[in-house]
Amino acid sequence: MIAYFLVFVLLFNCAATAIYLSSSQLLNAYDSGIDRFFILNSISQTITELIGKVNRFVVERDAGYVKDFQQLRMELENRKDLLDKEMSGLDPYQLKKYENMIGTFIEESELTIGFALKDDIDLYNFHLQEAQNTSNYIKETTLDLIDLELNEYQAFYRQLNERNENFRKFIVFLFLTSTLLAVFFALWFSKELNQPIQALTKMAREVSAGNLEGEALKIRTNDELKILGEAFNQMRGNIRDLIEEIRKKSEQEQLLKDLELKHLQNQIQPHFLFNTLNTISRMAFLEEAEQTMKLIESVSSLLRYSLGDLKKSVTLAEEIKVVEDYFHIQRTRFFDRISFSAHIDQNCLDTEIPRLILQPIIENAFIHGVEGKEEGGEIRLSVRQSGDVVIVEVKDNGAGMAEEKIRKYLSMDAGRPSDAHTGHTTGLGLENVIRRLQLFYGKKEVINISSKLGEGTTVQLFLPKKQRTANREKG
Repeated sequence: MIAYFLVFVLLFNCAATAIYLSSSQLLNAYDSGIDRFFILNSISQTITELIGKVNRFVVERDAGYVKDFQQLRMELENRKDLLDKEMSGLDPYQLKKYENMIGTFIEESELTIGFALKDDIDLYNFHLQEAQNTSNYIKETTLDLIDLELNEYQAFYRQLNERNENFRKFIVFLFLTSTLLAVFFALWFSKELNQPIQALTKMAREVSAGNLEGEALKIRTNDELKILGEAFNQMRGNIRDLIEEIRKKSEQEQLLKDLELKHLQNQIQPHFLFNTLNTISRMAFLEEAEQTMKLIESVSSLLRYSLGDLKKSVTLAEEIKVVEDYFHIQRTRFFDRISFSAHIDQNCLDTEIPRLILQPIIENAFIHGVEGKEEGGEIRLSVRQSGDVVIVEVKDNGAGMAEEKIRKYLSMDAGRPSDAHTGHTTGLGLENVIRRLQLFYGKKEVINISSKLGEGTTVQLFLPKKQRTANREKG
């Protein structure tokens, strides 16, 4: 039965391929006909324009008409070059004669202009008349060629209608045949599948009710359903073993923390890209490309870093590099309105830290601190070591932060992090950063926030001094 079905599918595909190839052939023939019509019509129009330019030059002696004539002559010669390619079905003698007439017309037109420049009235009148006669003959011949193409197109159109009618009959036949076969196979498969599926359904209900014991499911067919039944039996046994293993272990809390960390790490919404791209477009319009290139490199570096694998930890040096890219972008946007400075202890750069920690803090200081200042905004980043702890400090002179919000950040419910306020660049807010630091280092005392309304905010991170090991992953 399956073999018959496969044969039908193969025949159906062959028929579909034949229809496609035939349709493509017809479309190509149609396109070629349209191209020939276009070439002939454009030749006739160009001839008319050329003889008009020659007449106007003879009367007005304006050099601009000579320039226009040269441009039209080049277009006409290009059209003539296409004749051999597109009009291959035409009689070679007739085609050669047509091309010679075009060449004669161009030659007579150029002679007319040349003798007109010499003020030889008799000769330019003679060649002007020859050019006029040749142009009329070319137009008549063009109409004859178009008539020939129309006759061929009528035959092509009749052939197209015949093929379409045959295609319609064939498609109706395929539709009826496929419908009958589909009904037949549906009934047959329904009968073959019904009994094993009912057994699987019954067993699934027992498992959902918590009954993981009992006799194994037996399916006697030799198809995918048997594999599914064996997989179901194995899955039920695995679930039973897993539940027993969980009961014997006490690591559930750590598992929940790992899951929460992965959830927080996946909260990336790169909305900042659109604002930055607008800045780039303005830069490209107002100045040279060198500064714009530097800005694009900073944006690319920041975006590439933000889309990296957050499961892997990084060094403090990598975090500072992405902060420098962010600083460069904001300098480009706001020029001297806001200044950025950094004081870094080079001995701290190999400190291990989760990815995307510093940049969201810097961005929080910018958005909620100094962005609204018309001038004199300042953000300072400093990194220093105190004993076994690396202290990272971000300080701004912006709007400041209310004590209630500071308490909310520092006493945040560890099981329910909130990111109501997120950064534009990565979508990671301050709550997210604090929670990931706590999970990464396994302690809550990793941050301190001090602020005065109207004077600014200082955020301090207390990072254990430990070097990053090669290929180490967190989370």
